[in-house]
Amino acid sequence: MTLNRSDVVEAIADRAGLSAREADAALTALRDVVVEALREGRAVKVAGFVSVDRTERPARTGRNPRTGEPLEIPAGYTVRVAAGSALKDAVREVRP
Repeated sequence: MTLNRSDVVEAIADRAGLSAREADAALTALRDVVVEALREGRAVKVAGFVSVDRTERPARTGRNPRTGEPLEIPAGYTVRVAAGSALKDAVREVRP
């Protein structure tokens, strides 16, 4: 089962004793902080939970899947997300 945004907002509101509106605002603020930091080239690390950083992807030659013609793909950035230790430990304990 997948949790969507409203499910996450509801769970945060219940656990933190917030209204749904406050929990939604907190989730939006977290997203905005992470996006702003990545735009500035800074990493975001929440110990035990998650690490998010921006990495460079070099220019490369690709192929058009329809025609097979080579095309140049410019250099750019991508996002790397790594689970923290508490998150990894929580998943390791779960057995189907």
